[in-house]
Amino acid sequence: MKQSKLLLNTLRESPGEAEAVSHQLLIRAGFIRQLASGIYTYLPLGRRVLRKIEQIVREEMDAAEAQELLMPAMQPAELWKESGRYSLYGPELIRLHDRHDREFALGPTHEEVITTLVRSEINSYRKLPVILYQIQTKFRDERRPRFGLLRGREFLMKDAYSFDIDWEGLDQAYWSMFHAYERIFHRCNLNFRAVEADAGAIGGEGETHEFMALADIGEDTVVTCSSCDYAANLEQAESVKAISFDDEIVLTTDELSSSPEFETGLEAEKFHTPNLRTIDELIANLHIDPAVILKTVVFMADLQAVAVVVSGKDEINEIKVKNYLGAEAISIADADTVLKLTGVATGFIGPKGLSLPVLIDQSVIHMTNAIAGANEKDYHYRNLHVRRDIPLNHIGDFRNVKEGECCPRCKEGTFKFYKGIEIGHVFKLGTKYSEQLGAAFHDASGNEQTMIMGCYGIGISRILSAIIEQHHDEDGMIWPVSIAPMQVHIIPVSVKDEMQVNTARQLYDRMVKQGVEVLLDDRDERPGVKFKDADLIGLPVRIVVGKGAADGLVEFVERSRQEKEMISLEEAVGRATELLHAFL
Repeated sequence: MKQSKLLLNTLRESPGEAEAVSHQLLIRAGFIRQLASGIYTYLPLGRRVLRKIEQIVREEMDAAEAQELLMPAMQPAELWKESGRYSLYGPELIRLHDRHDREFALGPTHEEVITTLVRSEINSYRKLPVILYQIQTKFRDERRPRFGLLRGREFLMKDAYSFDIDWEGLDQAYWSMFHAYERIFHRCNLNFRAVEADAGAIGGEGETHEFMALADIGEDTVVTCSSCDYAANLEQAESVKAISFDDEIVLTTDELSSSPEFETGLEAEKFHTPNLRTIDELIANLHIDPAVILKTVVFMADLQAVAVVVSGKDEINEIKVKNYLGAEAISIADADTVLKLTGVATGFIGPKGLSLPVLIDQSVIHMTNAIAGANEKDYHYRNLHVRRDIPLNHIGDFRNVKEGECCPRCKEGTFKFYKGIEIGHVFKLGTKYSEQLGAAFHDASGNEQTMIMGCYGIGISRILSAIIEQHHDEDGMIWPVSIAPMQVHIIPVSVKDEMQVNTARQLYDRMVKQGVEVLLDDRDERPGVKFKDADLIGLPVRIVVGKGAADGLVEFVERSRQEKEMISLEEAVGRATELLHAFL
């Protein structure tokens, strides 16, 4: 491709709204252009990268015996209502009506569509197992699109779905996809971790893992162990169990009081705390450590109100609370709701005597002489003894872990935190959708059985941005060979020098014949402009044809190393071809 013919306009300054490095560089290098908030056009170089990522994904999916198809982006709302997700998915689901006033949705995912397809096409165990996948544009009405392609309203995704006759088959499909994902991300030259995760809006009945590209701009926190291979999303990371007695047997106050570890301590008493509503206000005015405070927060889990209690130094993990309750949705109750439910203003709620189910985090079980709201305006309790004064009907892990805490698996290592970009997610769905939508088959005995499902997603356009977040410098992008839009950038210093122009064209022709993708900068521009654009675009190899062309020499530079060498044309062709083919 000759650069003078390429639709490519580079920018010297980053757009003001671009916060992420990948967003800035993709716009500056002319890979994408914004049409509306969270919606982008992929220009030729950007589209070439997407196609390279798609090809890697297709090769690994095909190697895992998955079959490609393409489903409609516009989905009848009836399917979502049949699965029960239409009302639960929330405002992120883009909904519309056709001219006959029939309801549709633009698909953020395709569990309903694929399950409906399979239930009509497969009715015998002889046609199972099967894995089907597609690469398609998805839609999600994000509240706050940001970071360019990392959180958009329209994005390119590979989604795959497995259908099996039993859980053993699902387990095989799951780990087959898991290892295929590992190969995909390695081939894209990504630094990533597979972490235990929560199923979220997709749901499911078994294991789920997220694949995280490690990057400072990531919105997810990855928790890893310093000694073992444990890794989890912060939403899912487990705390070390703090209860020293058998909490599965000893759960009531009467039983706990007979424990040899039980100590009565000081009697709980109310004391006046006018206008001290928050943890920070209590700390500042009472000169206490947040670790002695019991923080109580009221949540609405579906239509149920519950109170969750953790230490004042900890954060409540809403996902853990939601999963413990088996709820579809959860949110913190607003001040009016709290007042209506308890008769107490927010800030003075406490677990002692509260007329709501109380979920106690396992880390506070042994607290004595604690401070908590007294369920009366302007009053708190002090000298609270958790096992004496609070009902212990619901004990669990309800908080976010912290960096440096002990690993719950090996009990030897400690937690270390990283920021990550979610680039893939694999789920064991079980019968969540097949039961709701009637995807069944007849087994060898002729009995009808429900299909066991899994689903597996990869963010194609997210990978594009994640790679740039990991592969760039102050001058621009540094594309790995496997997904670079083109592989070699040939730059004649002066298009007015006939020797340079002829040498550049000779190199171009020879490399193209050997299957190398080459960008020839034939523009009549100053050398400085050409070199700045070359650094910004970041192709793996740059060959500069300057005055040395008269002696049969060119400058050879690998973008990732930026070390310049003067070598012969023959060596330049050989080294570029060898380097590129080694990675393809």
